[in-house]
Amino acid sequence: MLEIRFAKKSTLIETQPVGKLDQPDFLNCVIQIETEFEAEDLLKELQKIELEMGRVRIEKWGPRIIDLDILFFDNQIINLPHLTIPHKEILNRKFVLHSLNEIAPKFIHPIKNKAMKKLYEEC
Repeated sequence: MLEIRFAKKSTLIETQPVGKLDQPDFLNCVIQIETEFEAEDLLKELQKIELEMGRVRIEKWGPRIIDLDILFFDNQIINLPHLTIPHKEILNRKFVLHSLNEIAPKFIHPIKNKAMKKLYEEC
């Protein structure tokens, strides 16, 4: 059986919503994991966890009990209709870059070819 092991976790931070502003703030963090799953299979597992926790997808950027995203998958670049890695909104979300910088400041964005620390400073 394939496993997901937690390696590092950023600080939990409260952030204002993005996209749809008339809703409560969100709690966010970034977790680095180790797994034998391939990216698409990991996505299926994360969506299964969301469903089990009661996530219902009603409106884009709407309220949700949980939102699990794959930001990076090693240094892979994946462009599929249902999965884009690196996550396309990383560079637009300072709170994501803050958390990535906290746990992996030297990790290099495979498209931008810059470390998380540098991207966070530039944001």
